[in-house]
Amino acid sequence: MSKGYLTTHVLDTYNGKPGSNINCQLFRLEKDKKIKIKDFILNSDGRCNEPILENDNFMVGKYEIIFYCGDYFKNIKNLSEPFFLDDVIVRFGISNDQQHYHVPLLVTPWSYSTYRGS
Repeated sequence: MSKGYLTTHVLDTYNGKPGSNINCQLFRLEKDKKIKIKDFILNSDGRCNEPILENDNFMVGKYEIIFYCGDYFKNIKNLSEPFFLDDVIVRFGISNDQQHYHVPLLVTPWSYSTYRGS
């Protein structure tokens, strides 16, 4: 069993607060297949209450998290459709199944950035 795990955190930098209650999906990418691992909703701190991937499910490979930020921002700000940013897709790789991988997302209705956090 591996000791590594995956977490995420969304910060709404437009409003200066956590991205709470954002719907998300996690996928594993294998050649031409996209395999859904789970759906999850971020808590009031913009995080999950537990790792989104861990134990035997946490393995070396390519992954994707879809953050449904358009739905989040339309509940906070009157935005015209189609939204400039709607679904934010972050693709990343896990090369060591013994480490903690953290995928933070800093987002506004018009921009986003991510990095490998700690």
